[in-house]
Amino acid sequence: MCTTLAMSNLRPNLFGSLKNILLGQQSAGLKFFAPPITYDNIKIPEKPKLRFMDKVPQLASNLRPPKLQKKLKWMRGPEEVHNKLVHGQYAIVAASGGRLRWGHFEMLRLTIGRKMDVSRMFAIWRVEAPWQPVTKKGQGQRMGGGKGAIDHYVTPVKSGRVIVELAGELEFIEAKRILDIVCPKLPFKATVVSQQTLEDAAATAYRLEAENLNPWTFKYIVQNNLSGSHRWLSPVDHKWFGKHI
Repeated sequence: MCTTLAMSNLRPNLFGSLKNILLGQQSAGLKFFAPPITYDNIKIPEKPKLRFMDKVPQLASNLRPPKLQKKLKWMRGPEEVHNKLVHGQYAIVAASGGRLRWGHFEMLRLTIGRKMDVSRMFAIWRVEAPWQPVTKKGQGQRMGGGKGAIDHYVTPVKSGRVIVELAGELEFIEAKRILDIVCPKLPFKATVVSQQTLEDAAATAYRLEAENLNPWTFKYIVQNNLSGSHRWLSPVDHKWFGKHI
């Protein structure tokens, strides 16, 4: 009896809703909107734009500029220190290793400074100015004669390194529109991230590793030398198991 009465009360409402949909009529309803984002803890610094980076490191007048080796280990593997956001908003993160030259610093500084609204946004560097010397010999010289002269300076970057942070009173869609302009111009793969995307990526990686039912992972194959994989694997595969070059 109660079920029949409830169905009889529901039938007119259902037919009325279908009638409104078919005739294109709008019906009033209760809508739920997310509360607006508050920026009470944001403080715009006195100089919101990226500062100028020196093309050559400043040394004492009585010191000769030292020459260094390539040191590919400074570009290989994951970044374990500067891989988190200081202000917890938006940034450019390197997806692979590489070297930043002074021209890349200027490109980032000028482009972001031109596109950002300094009244409510600010940007900071998360990498050092070029400091590693790269030597080069003149064209047409024969082999030998010692190491060449210093040609320019670079900043080595590892995968996962935060390059630039953009913060202030802005949302992710605004930051992505600005940072997407400079990401393709960098000498390595880079992505625009937010604090939420970094947390989601870490949670997804942890969940996939915890829920994995396949015991034949790349790490297991390398550690147990299955199919004689040690004959063709590189030393970095024994250290990072295929995740980094």
